Amino acid sequence: MTAELVLDEDRSELPADRYSERELSWLAFNNRVLDLARDAARVPLLERARFLAIFSSNLDEYFMVRVAGLKRRIAAGVAVPSASGILPRDLHEKILTRTRELVTQQARVFADEVRPELAEQGIEVLRWDQLTDSEKATLTTLFEERIFPVLTPLAVDPSHPFPYISGLSNNLAVLLKNPMTGARQFARVKVPAVLSRFLPLAEGRFIAIEDVIARHLDRLFSGMQVLEHSTFRVTRNEDLEVEEDDAENLLHALEKELLRRKVGRPPVRLEVEDDIDDKMLDLLVSELDISEKEVFKLPAPLDLRGLFSLADLDRESLKYKAFLPKTHPELAEVETAMPADMFAALKHRDVLLHHPYHSFATSVQRFIEQAAADPAVLAIKQTLYRTSGDSPIVDALIEAAQSGKQVLALVEIKARFDEQANIGWARKLERAGCHVVYGLIGLKTHCKLSLVVRDEPDGLRRYCHIGTGNYNPKTARMYEDVGLLTANPVITDDVARLFNHLSGMGQETHYKRLLVAPHGIRRGLVEFIDDEIEHHRAGRPAGIRIKVNSIVDETVIDALYRASGAGVSVELWVRGICTVKAGVPGLSENIRVRSILGRFLEHSRLFWFANGGQPRVGIGSTDLMHRNLDRRVEVLASLTNPRHMATIEGLFDLAFDDGTASWWLEPDGWVQHTAAPDGEPLLDLQEHLISSLGSRRERVGG
Repeated sequence: MTAELVLDEDRSELPADRYSERELSWLAFNNRVLDLARDAARVPLLERARFLAIFSSNLDEYFMVRVAGLKRRIAAGVAVPSASGILPRDLHEKILTRTRELVTQQARVFADEVRPELAEQGIEVLRWDQLTDSEKATLTTLFEERIFPVLTPLAVDPSHPFPYISGLSNNLAVLLKNPMTGARQFARVKVPAVLSRFLPLAEGRFIAIEDVIARHLDRLFSGMQVLEHSTFRVTRNEDLEVEEDDAENLLHALEKELLRRKVGRPPVRLEVEDDIDDKMLDLLVSELDISEKEVFKLPAPLDLRGLFSLADLDRESLKYKAFLPKTHPELAEVETAMPADMFAALKHRDVLLHHPYHSFATSVQRFIEQAAADPAVLAIKQTLYRTSGDSPIVDALIEAAQSGKQVLALVEIKARFDEQANIGWARKLERAGCHVVYGLIGLKTHCKLSLVVRDEPDGLRRYCHIGTGNYNPKTARMYEDVGLLTANPVITDDVARLFNHLSGMGQETHYKRLLVAPHGIRRGLVEFIDDEIEHHRAGRPAGIRIKVNSIVDETVIDALYRASGAGVSVELWVRGICTVKAGVPGLSENIRVRSILGRFLEHSRLFWFANGGQPRVGIGSTDLMHRNLDRRVEVLASLTNPRHMATIEGLFDLAFDDGTASWWLEPDGWVQHTAAPDGEPLLDLQEHLISSLGSRRERVGG
């Protein structure tokens, strides 16, 4: 009997309703973000405002991509149910219903909790009628000098068709009356994104820019009577659709699609003020060709992403305590060397990095910058999925190429919403003489790899970095990630062969210390899970611990269900989407799922298997989703250093300790656990790591 037939038989024994709905699970994740905005006991006030902004930003992307894709399937007549058994049209209804509940809660949290508490701390978001006469005069002058010149009012009449409303822009809908004829007319004013959303007045006093524009509409429509005005906002389908016929045309095809993204994308959501005039709303619904159920009526101000600017105010007492990442202890000894010699340190030991607790600048960035400047380095190979606007990584690669080194940059220009920036970096690298490739047709290159080839007295030696996060110095201060710096010849040989596969025509699928998607990770993980079942049955130590951003893949989930049914302990640490059902009798009694959210975005992917007492431990770039396992190049690297393996095990121990603050997935949904029965706050994992790794660094530094 083949392995596939065995798997089908095993699946037939599992209930049909064994998966949670992916899209609703994502909304449950965003509700956990909203929980942080609610959490006055543990989260500083300005950080709560930031989480309200993050909630809005997350929801925007969700509608632009996931809901847009769902609407495409509905429009195409696709009637195939999701893995949870819900048909597309029914799922769309459930999403809209749940979203309406969540955004209503978000508006209430802002209006009833965060906004009043900000006011108590001297940070006020005001309406026009709350301003002093002096402030109104100041804003009128500002309007005349800075706002009015960049506004473009667009009227709708037989000679002026309804204007295109760009996605995520804030707009004023205006109903006008001609005093001479009595005729009524609709007009739209786009709120300029180039100006601050919340305009500062006196110390700590702010007003939304659309409120200022609304109070000066007579200047835009002189001679007309302004009857009504209201703000509105449209979300459009912003996902890219590119046919990858061949790599040579991919760059041009993507540039063309990015241009098309700016116009002609169908709307998927309309947000309006809750007091909007009914006729004005009817016009918007009709002209935008959107259904009434996709309309969300909310109190002003719309688009709480604007709270990002308030969260950045210089009020340190209302934020998380300042944190400065430390140099990893095993790299600290090279910190004072002139120049710092990363390669000398890596000859003696592998280094397991944990960002942002360990500094990205004094580890990964220094590794690449030293390689670029070192005359003994012959070649650098680098993947770039997302990077920052002023990337020192890109600058180092350019410096290396200009000094005569062989530089290969594998730029993933299909990284969603970073496509334009990545095209720019690709062009810049090419002009500098780097070899730039765009990965494999049909696959996104999502793995995080850097390889350095160095000419040393005893021959060529290779060094590499394998990470779970992007080579982005900015997000490295906000994202939690893990990385391995190593000169281990087995690993570096694997990485070298993988780069050859990505840049050439090789068909490499077998590696010694790596699992590589799309061919090897799902198969490898299922084999590891099945091994745990055998270990448990034989009475040997068995257990499974996995940390990912999301878990959706049915094959892996079914393997975990089989392991649970066999009595194997399964612990899943999931930040976002989780379609696993935990603690369900007869299905998943032995599966526990925890989620941790906080000041840093948990982003690392970690894997631990007891393996009969000789643990298998790995780090990687992959989530357990179809796109990662089937349509991306991902890497999962195994660790062998006992200290590194113990570090990963220790992180799982902390995450699953009942004394650590987290969300627990119960059969009925997610439950937040932040305080003990006696009311004492539970351990904040991220704050604990800040203090423990920081104090450790200070001891090493003497």
